[in-house]
Amino acid sequence: MAELIGPRLYSCCNCRNHVALHDDVISKAFQGRHGRAFLFSHAMNVGVGAKEDRQLMTGLHTVADVHCSDCREVLGWKYERAYEETQKYKEGKFILEKSKIVKENW
Repeated sequence: MAELIGPRLYSCCNCRNHVALHDDVISKAFQGRHGRAFLFSHAMNVGVGAKEDRQLMTGLHTVADVHCSDCREVLGWKYERAYEETQKYKEGKFILEKSKIVKENW
């Protein structure tokens, strides 16, 4: 009999709270504060902090840190606004740092 396998997920590295689905990965070619990061279309079980303008590698953006809703570990940020036309596709999307998330159900 075949074993049922749930969706592939990413979880908080600290407490294993589910924070994103593998199917929501847009790109794995982003840079976070602590190394490689993934761009996700959605995130779950995260809190969003205060908005602030940050000068990132691709220009000025309004971003808000995102943290695990259970343990409050900062996992990355949410793009609230991109000021350059070529970066508008990031608006409303999430960066989760590879060092802050772990794979589940792989």
